Amino acid sequence: MKDKIIPTRFAVFLTATALCATPLLAEVVGNVDVDWLGNDIVIEAIPDPKVKGVTCHVAYFDRGLIDRLQKGNWFEDPSNSSISCRQTGPIEMGDIERDDEGEDVFSERRSIIFKSLRIKRIFDAENNTLIYISHARDVQDGSAKMSMSTVPLYAPGD
Repeated sequence: MKDKIIPTRFAVFLTATALCATPLLAEVVGNVDVDWLGNDIVIEAIPDPKVKGVTCHVAYFDRGLIDRLQKGNWFEDPSNSSISCRQTGPIEMGDIERDDEGEDVFSERRSIIFKSLRIKRIFDAENNTLIYISHARDVQDGSAKMSMSTVPLYAPGD
């Protein structure tokens, strides 16, 4: 019996250590009440994990309980989002994708199963600029709702 307890405790310890060591990518920095139904605009700060010195701020709509009860759609938030990215420190480029598809920087569920809010980074080599686009991704129906922000990569005084 004791032989089984020690490995279980060790596994719990390793899991807890790994979770504590993993940095949270998005940090809520603002929450704006928009009506009496409990609907909010949530603002998150998201540092780019591969480009040190760039932080994106994303705003999205979070439906309250009363709104969910009225509309009957319990498990889904709207696809709308807004993004603004800025240089917040010295830029250090990691190993980023440089093709025209770019790569995901962040993803967050907007429904219980299918919909997610995504942020992609695309490198525009010709203009020496990072492009960040936020959009909803849905398994069945894509969304035309998107927002874009750019961060130029040039030294001050150039």
